[in-house]
Amino acid sequence: MQGYVATIGMFDGVHLGHQFVLRQVVEKARQLGLQSLCITFDHSPRCEQVLTSLDQKLSLIRQTGIDRCEVLSFTPELKALTAQQFMEQVLKRQLGVKVLLTGYDNRFGRNREEGFEDYVRYGRELDIEVFGLPAEGNTSSTYIRQLLLGGNVAEATASLGHPYTITGRVTHGEHVGTRLGYPTANLIPADSHQLIPAGGVYAVWVGIDSTQGSGNNAELTSKLERGMMNIGTRPTFGVHAQTLEVHLLDYSGDLYNRQLTITFVSRLREEQHFDSPEALIEQLKEDTIQTKQLL
Repeated sequence: MQGYVATIGMFDGVHLGHQFVLRQVVEKARQLGLQSLCITFDHSPRCEQVLTSLDQKLSLIRQTGIDRCEVLSFTPELKALTAQQFMEQVLKRQLGVKVLLTGYDNRFGRNREEGFEDYVRYGRELDIEVFGLPAEGNTSSTYIRQLLLGGNVAEATASLGHPYTITGRVTHGEHVGTRLGYPTANLIPADSHQLIPAGGVYAVWVGIDSTQGSGNNAELTSKLERGMMNIGTRPTFGVHAQTLEVHLLDYSGDLYNRQLTITFVSRLREEQHFDSPEALIEQLKEDTIQTKQLL
């Protein structure tokens, strides 16, 4: 039999609740002898800070066993479609959806005006079976954003079901860390819309991406290093814009223009003002000891 068992949503963060929905889609598709399909979007229509870049989101979705992931753009034409029009034009004609599984609170279509009972009714008219899925726990992307904005990265990881990560490229900074004996890599996030956790000092794992081989045999690999990340404005040294700086405990090579993936483990402390660089250095020594214990 041809066609798809599908689900639709932003799936920002691909948290435990999302993973439950996606696994149900995979299982239903296997039962019916169909392919599994996740329909998602390239950005949030509400312009929220995202928990995952598009590449991260797609990678996490694929890890659930989904056969295909279709990414839609919020064009004016798509935004104008009612739920019924969306189901007919996109789900049925464009994608060949036979069965739709939807989360307990998921809404789609123009202004999110309609709900589950409407989708069931439209599905009968279009020969698309629509099933509702129960809530799995109390996890939500909004709740996880709140945790991260409070610096609670360990709790966010528990709700996500995977560590919170940020990928970015190393650029030149002001070398303040070098002068203190703690050289740092200045990071520019790859996705400017991704949420940055609350200011402070964090124990992190740092993946250093590199390409091995050449041509068609080239392969992107990542080596993990222990690190301390500071998110903040460096108040001990005056007024600065917020920066993301990471000190690698066991690495001494050149990182400029390299891509790093930061995996947050635990927040050590809030950023604070110190009376002197010497006082800051003493605190950094304590931070290093704590980071080694955590990692």
